[in-house]
Amino acid sequence: MNHVAKKAVANPATVLTWAGLLVVLAVLAGCTGVGSIFSGKAGPPQDAIQVTPRDGAKNIGPDGRIGVKVPDGRLESVEVTRIEDAQRQKVPGRIADDGLSWAPRAGAGRLRLAAKYSVDAVAVDGSGNRSARHTTFTTAVPEHRFIGYFKPENRSTVGTGMIVSFDFNRPVVNRAAVQKAIKVTAVPPVEVVGHWFGGDRLDFRPAAYWKPGTEVTVEMALRDVEGAPHVYGTQDKKVVFKVGRSQTSRVDAAAHTMEVRRDGEPVSTIPITAGSAGKTTTYNGKMVVSEMHEVTRMDGRTVGFGGEYDIKDVPHAIRLTKSGTFLHGNYWSDEDVFGSENVSHGCVGLLDVPGGSSDTPAGWFFDRTLIGDVVEVVNSEDKQVAPDNGLGGWNLDWARWKAGSALR
Repeated sequence: MNHVAKKAVANPATVLTWAGLLVVLAVLAGCTGVGSIFSGKAGPPQDAIQVTPRDGAKNIGPDGRIGVKVPDGRLESVEVTRIEDAQRQKVPGRIADDGLSWAPRAGAGRLRLAAKYSVDAVAVDGSGNRSARHTTFTTAVPEHRFIGYFKPENRSTVGTGMIVSFDFNRPVVNRAAVQKAIKVTAVPPVEVVGHWFGGDRLDFRPAAYWKPGTEVTVEMALRDVEGAPHVYGTQDKKVVFKVGRSQTSRVDAAAHTMEVRRDGEPVSTIPITAGSAGKTTTYNGKMVVSEMHEVTRMDGRTVGFGGEYDIKDVPHAIRLTKSGTFLHGNYWSDEDVFGSENVSHGCVGLLDVPGGSSDTPAGWFFDRTLIGDVVEVVNSEDKQVAPDNGLGGWNLDWARWKAGSALR
């Protein structure tokens, strides 16, 4: 359930209201059964779209097989991409004439070692219902070597809350040496400090959100740096990204609204539904957009729930935490809940239609969002989100952030 963000669209600096839209849109049917979206049959997540290697697989060899297939219907699109590297690179492939499978093209070459890949597939059944699946896998790292998978991507344009984040494939013991080998600088200049979350994650950010227009350079000189006894780095790379306009959104779980601000000025107040009271409340705190999907699958079993929900075509899905908090379109709840009730399993829902539309609140927000934008939730009954749950580092003040640096 966990893409590539659409470019932000210029937005007038006027307060918008969705009241009229809520009146015009018809009441949408709720989704209460596992099989109510795709093919009418219950089944485990892999039944609809089967991906090889499996989701989360590690140490895949350079000749590892990649494949996607469906038992019936047809594959609408498949994209396999090497991610979290200086330059994203797609794996060329094609969908078979019968629409039931996808495979790399002949001559596509071997998988790159020490790399992370994503697979995004959308399938359509005989009735036109869509189902989506997103998976990732990592390839083998040569023995006695370590690598850091990082975000954001080279040449990307991000929101002002973007945090530079490294996930290392092996625990780092010599943290000071590794941190010293990664240099993050900005124009205009600003102090940027690293913070360790355990031995396998290192994040960098300034004291406050980046200023719009800032250009950030990340230089990695990790090759032959000893991260742990007899374990050495492999990367010598430079990544440059740009900070776009400022957009922050404040979700008030008690008022059931989200206020969107652009460059400090209110742009829109959107009715929302947040996590329901009890066990499925929404985290409080500042969360950073880390992924965006036009459509994705959300199965409660992947985030610790039972069979409460399995929705195969969630539109306009924006990831906020690693643990599974999304801000997404919702077409299965009655339109009256938006702005009045909290009924979700912890996500923030905006009114949408099946397949998604730019004319709905969810589509409007998706079209104006960048990876790196900040969404802050207040007045929820839940605790504050952990700073290492997604890009949650803005929930630490500057003193506590600097205390997590290995360089004194």
